[in-house]
Amino acid sequence: MKRLLLGGAALCAATLGLSACGSTSSDTDQPTATAGSSGAQIEIGNTINYGSLGTTADLDCADGKSLNVGGSNNTLTVTGTCANVNIGGADNKITFDRVDKELSVVGINNTVTYRDGDPKVNDTGSNNTVSKG
Repeated sequence: MKRLLLGGAALCAATLGLSACGSTSSDTDQPTATAGSSGAQIEIGNTINYGSLGTTADLDCADGKSLNVGGSNNTLTVTGTCANVNIGGADNKITFDRVDKELSVVGINNTVTYRDGDPKVNDTGSNNTVSKG
């Protein structure tokens, strides 16, 4: 019986030790997620994936992250410099500080404004407005 208890304790300690491996790692390639009243945001690598319905939110592309937006009836203000942006969904109003490479809008009735940058604009959706201003 003592061997079984000691063996179990050793197995438990080994399991806890393994589960804690990397807990102090500064690896930024791990996905991060936040969800709340302003929508859900998942960041994988250098890409932010945002989705919500009927919210007003501020997002930050920092210095060159990419952004995917889904959902409907959102008002979003995006600060920083986005590298590539993909917008789906409907009836979103999105304002960007800067978009550098590509801006693709595949949803319907979206109003997209970017203040700075010279991205390649692809509007393959329906009744979208994309402008620099």
